[in-house]
Amino acid sequence: MNVLVYAGAGTTVESVAQCTATLRTLLSPNYAVLTIDSEALMCEPWQQSTSLVAIPGGADLPYCRALNGEGNAKIKAFVRKGGAFLGFCAGGYYGSARVEFEEHDPTYAVVGSRELGFYPGTARGTAFPGFVYDSESGARAVRLRVNREALPYLRIPEDVDDTDDETFEFASYYNGGGLFADADKKDVTVLARYCDATKVEGGDAAIVHIAVGSGGAILTGPHPEFSPKRLRKTDPNLPPFYGDMVQRLLSDSSRRIEFLKAMLRKLKLKVNETVTEDSAPVITPIHVTSVYPESIKALWGTLTSASGLLVKDEKSGKLTHTGENDTFVYSTALDSPFDLSQLKESLSSDVEEEQQDDLNKVIKQVRIYDDFEKPWPSLRDTPYFDHGLYYRQLAPPGLKPQTFGSIIGYAEVVTSTSTMLDKNLSILRNLPTGYTNVGTVQVAGRGRGGNVWVSPIGLLAFSIVIRHPIAIQAQAPLVFIQYIASLAIVEAVNTYGQGYDDLGVRLKWPNDVYARNPAYDAAKAAHEQPLPPEYLKIAGILVNSNYSDGEYLLVVGCGINTANEAPSISLNALVAALNIARRRKAQSGLTPFKMEILLARIMRLFEAMYTVFKVEGFRSFEDLYYSRWLHSNAVVQLDMYDSARARILGISTDYGMLVVEEISRDGAPTGRRYTLQPDGNSFDMMKGLLKKKVT
Repeated sequence: MNVLVYAGAGTTVESVAQCTATLRTLLSPNYAVLTIDSEALMCEPWQQSTSLVAIPGGADLPYCRALNGEGNAKIKAFVRKGGAFLGFCAGGYYGSARVEFEEHDPTYAVVGSRELGFYPGTARGTAFPGFVYDSESGARAVRLRVNREALPYLRIPEDVDDTDDETFEFASYYNGGGLFADADKKDVTVLARYCDATKVEGGDAAIVHIAVGSGGAILTGPHPEFSPKRLRKTDPNLPPFYGDMVQRLLSDSSRRIEFLKAMLRKLKLKVNETVTEDSAPVITPIHVTSVYPESIKALWGTLTSASGLLVKDEKSGKLTHTGENDTFVYSTALDSPFDLSQLKESLSSDVEEEQQDDLNKVIKQVRIYDDFEKPWPSLRDTPYFDHGLYYRQLAPPGLKPQTFGSIIGYAEVVTSTSTMLDKNLSILRNLPTGYTNVGTVQVAGRGRGGNVWVSPIGLLAFSIVIRHPIAIQAQAPLVFIQYIASLAIVEAVNTYGQGYDDLGVRLKWPNDVYARNPAYDAAKAAHEQPLPPEYLKIAGILVNSNYSDGEYLLVVGCGINTANEAPSISLNALVAALNIARRRKAQSGLTPFKMEILLARIMRLFEAMYTVFKVEGFRSFEDLYYSRWLHSNAVVQLDMYDSARARILGISTDYGMLVVEEISRDGAPTGRRYTLQPDGNSFDMMKGLLKKKVT
C-alpha cells in the first residue's frame, strides 16, 4: 500500500516536496507516501507493496541517465500488471514516447525518444513562453478545462456556484510543461485541456490518461499538485506578477483539490474524501510527564542546570533551546498559559515562510508537568491518550519501580518521535534511560533507508532512549537491541489477555513484526487465485545510535498498527476477524487493544528483557525468539550470492548475523555457510528472497 515519489537525479527539491505533500494529504491514511531514488527503484523489491509510482518535475534527461534500462523496465512491468503511474511536468514528458522540448532553441532543446512510452506520441513544449531554468519568470496560473465525462466521480466543491453540468475549469500552477500532441487521434483519454492558446502546435491536451495493460498512467503538463500555500512568496528575486498569480491559484484551490481526487480515483486509488483544502499539519505541544514526581523534578533540574542548554528569550520570557534539528520552547505546569505570540512577533516573515515548508523548523512547545497536584494532562487536553490509564498499567502499586516509559513526552501531532531525539544530540545527552516520546500522528515518521511517511491515527508510535555503556558491548552487542524490542512487542500482544496469542503475530528478521493475514486462509479455502499475502506487516522497529562519553545513546523507535483502518492490517482488525471465529465456537470475544495498556505492557517487558540482556547477552532469549519468528528452516534465495539457495539456521550470538546454509537443488547441504548483516540486507517476504539493502 505504498505510493513512491521519485526523488533522484533530475528532480527539483520543490517539485518533490509539493508532490509528496499533496499526495500525503489526499491519500493518507490509506497509503504510505514515500520518496525513493533510482538505485532503490532498480534494486529493491518494491512492486508487491506499491500502488502508485509518481515522477515529479525537474529535467527529464537526468531521469533517462538514471533509469534507462532496468529502472524503466521495472516501472513498465509494474504498470502493465495493474500498477499506476503519475508524471507531473518533466515526469509527463518522461512518460511519453517522444519529447520535443524547445526544439528550435539551441540553448534549451531536448529532443528524442523515451523508454516508458505510456503516451504513444509526442510531449511537446514548452506550451507557454517565458520558461527559464531555476526561475519563476515563466510561471503562470493556467486555466484548465476538465473533461467531466472522463471523470464521472468529480465533485463540485460547495463554495463553487458558477459551474454548470458540463463546464469545470480551474487554475493550476504551470512552469515549463508541455502538451500531448495530437491526443485526440490517439487511444488515450484527455482529462483536461489548456483554455489559452499555446505557443506550440499539436492541440490543447494538458493532462491525459492512458490504459496500460491492467494498470494506467496519467501524465500532466502543468502542476496541479502544487499548492499555492506552499509556493514561495517573499523571495526578492520573484517576478512582480508572482503575488497576483498566487492569489489566482488560491481562489481555485477547492476546485483543484477535487480535480486531483478525481484524477487519483481514475488510477483506482482510494482517496481521503474528507479533505477539502490544503491542510498543513499543525504540530501540537509536547506534554512531558512522569509516574514518579521526583523523576520529572530531576529531569527539569538537569535541563535547566546544563550549561548553555536553555536560554531565556528576551521578549517571551520563555526558556528556549535551539537544537541541531529542532527548536524547543519550554514552560512548566506552574507557568502562565502557554503563549508563543510574543516569540512569533520576533520572527521575520522569511523564517515564518520557511517554517510552513519545513516542519523541522516549526517551534516545538514543551510543557513540563512539575505540579504534583496535576502530574499529567486531562483527557480534555489529550483526548487520544489517557495518561492516567497508561501510568496505572505501567506502575501498579507494589511492583518494582519502572524505568522504561516512566517519563514520557506525548504530543497529538509530532514530526517524528525519533527525529526529535536522535537528531538533537545536545538534548539527547541530557535525557535518562527510559525517557520515551509518544505521538498520536507523525507527519514525518521515519523508517529504514530514510523513508518518511505520515502515520495515521490508530498507529502506536513511540521512541525510547537507552544509554548503553560501551563497557558492556562485548556481552551485550548493540545489534541485538532491535531483536529484543521486536520480541517485547510480540510478547506484549500475545500476553495482553487470554486468547490474544491466537492472533498469529510473529517476528520477521531483522526488525519487523508480522501477523497472519485472515484473508489468506479464507481465499485458500475458497481456492481463489492469486492468493493474498500469507503475512502482513504489523509493526516496525528502527534503532538509531549516537556515541558520547563512553556510552551509546540509542533511540529505539517503534510503530505498531494498533487501531488504524489503513493502510495495512491492524491489531484491532485482527481481533475483529478472530472474534468471528470465536463466536462460531461459542467463545467470548476479545476486547480491542487500548493504546495505553499495550504501550505499558511493552515498556515493562522491554525493560525486563534489557536488564537480563545487559548481563547474559542474547543467549537467554534464543529459544523464545526462535519460537516466535517466521524463518526456522525456511529456504531462501540469496540475491547477493548469484541466487544461491540456502536454508536459514538462526542468528549468530556474537554479532547478530543471520546464519544461512547453502543447499543444492535436492536440498542437501553444500557445506557453505553465509552470515548476513541485519543493516545490510532486506528480506522480501513475498518471494523468499534475501537482497542487499540499498542505502
